[in-house]
Amino acid sequence: MAFVLVSHLDPDHVSILTEILQRTTTMSVVEARDQMKVAPDCVYVIPPNRDMAIFHGVLQLSVPDQPRGQRMPIDAFLRSLAEDQGEQAIGIILSGTGTDGTLGLRAILGSGGVSLVQEPASAKYDGMPNSVIQAGYASHVLPVEKMPEALLSGIRALNQPPPPLPTVTSGLNRILMQLRSATGHDFTQYKKSTIGRRIERRMSMHNIEDKEVYARYLKEHPAEVQLLFKELLINVTNFFRDAEAFAVLKQDILPKLFADKPEDYVFRVWVAGCATDLDDDAIGVARAGFYPPNIAQDVDPERLRRFFTKEDSGYRVKKNIREMVVFATQNVIKDPPFTRLDLLSAAT
Repeated sequence: MAFVLVSHLDPDHVSILTEILQRTTTMSVVEARDQMKVAPDCVYVIPPNRDMAIFHGVLQLSVPDQPRGQRMPIDAFLRSLAEDQGEQAIGIILSGTGTDGTLGLRAILGSGGVSLVQEPASAKYDGMPNSVIQAGYASHVLPVEKMPEALLSGIRALNQPPPPLPTVTSGLNRILMQLRSATGHDFTQYKKSTIGRRIERRMSMHNIEDKEVYARYLKEHPAEVQLLFKELLINVTNFFRDAEAFAVLKQDILPKLFADKPEDYVFRVWVAGCATDLDDDAIGVARAGFYPPNIAQDVDPERLRRFFTKEDSGYRVKKNIREMVVFATQNVIKDPPFTRLDLLSAAT
């Protein structure tokens, strides 16, 4: 494993974190530099007044373009880590104030990686750990001293050779059957490698290594079936995720669709997997329209001003906009579709 530490530093003061860590570990500890290739058993510490990302295993440092109070350096790095390392990414959130890191761990989980969060009671500042836990993006909530074994267990699982692809095991079939019985949703057509990773992540939390054993565990613990169901539905997205698609929508598509419409026309749009979704918890979040301050990374100040209300701990979509949207739990495979539409889109 390589370790990359991103902390909230005063941009005008030299950090001594590198020197402190050099005295407490036999691993190599260095202050990160631009274009430095990450190597196993090394620790890289972000320098003051820098943003950091990772691309093809190489650290990318840049001067921040946002004022200190608006920056989310941990989110930014974890999101790049998720894109770069996929299921090999591990995100850890320790003591700290605010919500930085929450959206980063969402990206880590969505890529098939693992997230560890410090037990809030053991943290000097519990804001960041609590934010992740309440959002549902913590694979493991642990005191710091128990994290090494969790990390080693995760690495052992990652280093195991992938199972042969062809046949679906009877254990996996039993798991999918119980999911269908309990939730009404059939996951047999999902990508097998993705489903396998998500199931194995739940198994590892109970120290179960055999799918047949886990299938029996599901039968004896109905609550675990619901947790596995949520695991398979992890939502990974952000505002305007595909910027080019939104630019085409704004410049080319919407003007044509609006061209022959009268002034009082009600334009009907259905975004499947967004205004409707299989996951009722996701719909609950969408209906509330409340998001952490981290969304300022993806939403420009003008949109924040026009469409959101600033609250103490984040931003809420303005009521008049929320009231225009019909939110519903819906399975596009089984449930009837919405009709009389001007535009139909998958989740964006």
